[in-house]
Amino acid sequence: MTTSNPVFGKDRLDKRGTASHPSKDRSRPHERYLLRRVVAAMGSPCFTVALWDGFLISPEGAAPVGTVRIHNRLALNQLLRQGDIGFGDAFSSGGISVEGDLVALLVAAFSAPEPRGIAGVVKRIQQRKPRANTHDGSRENIHHHYDIGNDFYRLWLDKEMQYTCAYFPEEEMTIEAAQQAKMDHICRKLQLRPGDRVAEAGCGWGGLARHMALNYGATVSSWNVSAEQVEYASERAKAEGYSDRVTYVLDDYRNITGEYDAFVSVGMLEHVGRDNYPELGSVVDRCLTQDGRALVHTIGRNRPRLMNAWVEKRIFPGAYPPTLKEMMDILEPQRFSVLDVENLRLHYAQTLAHWLVRYDEAHDQVQGQFGEDFARAWRLYLAGSQAAFLAGGLQLFQVLFTRERNNDLLSSREHLYR
Repeated sequence: MTTSNPVFGKDRLDKRGTASHPSKDRSRPHERYLLRRVVAAMGSPCFTVALWDGFLISPEGAAPVGTVRIHNRLALNQLLRQGDIGFGDAFSSGGISVEGDLVALLVAAFSAPEPRGIAGVVKRIQQRKPRANTHDGSRENIHHHYDIGNDFYRLWLDKEMQYTCAYFPEEEMTIEAAQQAKMDHICRKLQLRPGDRVAEAGCGWGGLARHMALNYGATVSSWNVSAEQVEYASERAKAEGYSDRVTYVLDDYRNITGEYDAFVSVGMLEHVGRDNYPELGSVVDRCLTQDGRALVHTIGRNRPRLMNAWVEKRIFPGAYPPTLKEMMDILEPQRFSVLDVENLRLHYAQTLAHWLVRYDEAHDQVQGQFGEDFARAWRLYLAGSQAAFLAGGLQLFQVLFTRERNNDLLSSREHLYR
């Protein structure tokens, strides 16, 4: 699917008011040299890099998937000095633009081998450790990403405001149908039955809790530190008449109380932080019944790596996608038993493709409300996320588990696909 949009390829003025088309200000020999080194360190990927004066670095022996056009010296310096952060900031301000399919170009960039030598040292220096996810830190990090305004997310999410990976058992499903399928897939894994009590850590805009209550007869308590999300979900529960079955709590997951037949966390572990995994396991342990089931759905990695530095700084503070090995710090101290692990990586790439099409359709509204820099930044974030899943840098894990002495287990996975 092509996700290019001509709006983002147009020339514009940079922050200094300098025309972004080629000028008489020639690039300097050391700038060209350093740019060549950066491109070489990426394994000479199959896209062209162009400077404002017409200087080009093109791939050898392959047709370029697109062109990264650097419009001025300020943008070049940002890229050379700050790496991913510099690229993201310069793209957002218009100092860098991409001609061609943005997602395909980013897939090529993300598929590059890890740089070695001095380039690898520079890359590691430029990376950012995730901001702390203490009680106060988590609230600030969540506020930064989710409390932008419900109207913003409503522009490009499905009608149930699902902001996590959808599930596409049929290739041509709409995003609405695929999000419903995702929620059903989770509920079947948890073997939800009428009357089950469910604890949810991180409820988003309330869609999964609502689905579990209305379609599976569960009673759900959901904890979330995003004030806007909790207000939206609570008001909808009251208006639609199911507030007796779903309770949305404005509080940290670490304060979950009560006893439950099922525990679920979808798209929240990315915000927890590695140091807090044992505490999350303790929360599940103290609230889950002896035969209870638990599921954690999270963006992950195949090997430990920090979040992209620009994404962590500008979009998703405090985020860290764990490996499966790191996730075991939740389970092993409490002697939980893993029942099922599924990787939905390509489902998330497909989800993001849908979101990006809708986001591009809403571009004028986003730009009018938040400005062009914001609109470009979020387009880069969504396209970069899709590219990361396509390139394999990001995974999507669903891990189902229970207590080790729970013998009330189904003998096959038939119930997942009925």
